[in-house]
Amino acid sequence: MESSVATTVLLPIALGVVMFGLGLSLTTKDFARVLSYPKAVVVALVCQVLVLPAVCFGLVYALSLPPELAVGMMLLAASPGGTSANLFSHLAHGDVALNVTLTAVNSLLAVVTLPLVVNFSLGHFLAGDAGIGLQFGKTLQVFAIVLIPVALGMLARHRMPVLAERTRKPVKLLSLVFLVGTILVAVYQERANIGGYLADVGLATLLFSVLSIALGYLAPRLFRVDRRQAIAAAMEIGIHNSVLAITIALTLLDNTRIAIPGAVYGIVMFFTAGAFGFLISRRVTAPTDTAQV
Repeated sequence: MESSVATTVLLPIALGVVMFGLGLSLTTKDFARVLSYPKAVVVALVCQVLVLPAVCFGLVYALSLPPELAVGMMLLAASPGGTSANLFSHLAHGDVALNVTLTAVNSLLAVVTLPLVVNFSLGHFLAGDAGIGLQFGKTLQVFAIVLIPVALGMLARHRMPVLAERTRKPVKLLSLVFLVGTILVAVYQERANIGGYLADVGLATLLFSVLSIALGYLAPRLFRVDRRQAIAAAMEIGIHNSVLAITIALTLLDNTRIAIPGAVYGIVMFFTAGAFGFLISRRVTAPTDTAQV
């Protein structure tokens, strides 16, 4: 991927709008709700933070990916769930309240876990390029990218609840339009290279997406977690924030090849998550309550 206005300016802005919109949908109760789903939350978080990076590490070795693409895959694995996980969970009859809780907790944990995984990957796969790691200053930037827009959104909802509720859906729609538009511009600029990107990491991102969703669903079911909660966990673990991964690769690591897996995965995941949602929703009765998405 080549750096451009779309990737270095519009993409971070789009990410900020997305994370601000996420903040508008969160309250402190969403963090406290962890106590309501202790088993589901613990299983999902262990899968997200520990098991999935290990699975991804094994996958990049099995596929013998080049070092920079391997780091890009690990960066993707370390990124928290994407905000679209709530929508996919809703359509698949999952427990959306659990999705919101997992997103809230994952966003906090990512500030610590993401730099750790990325620095380990850089040191392991690109040992000669120690200078591009996420040192303390860049780790603070991860904190700013991930949490500040979310915190501002939550503050807006707390201070102006009526206005925040009225603007929550328009902001979500705006973030989606802005995000899709930015990605389309970036894809257009990279149209000559798309075939090569798919050849490089198409299989890796497809397998990673399938494994993420399968792990997110089967692990909770193995521990006898309710099916709707398992669906929520599958969507949360299976749909990563690819925009965050791309933004960190381009702005903090200043490496366009590390951004390639996130860009390809950002397209692939919609097909795998959609297929899983379609198949699993046929086995689950739609909830009668009207959960917020």
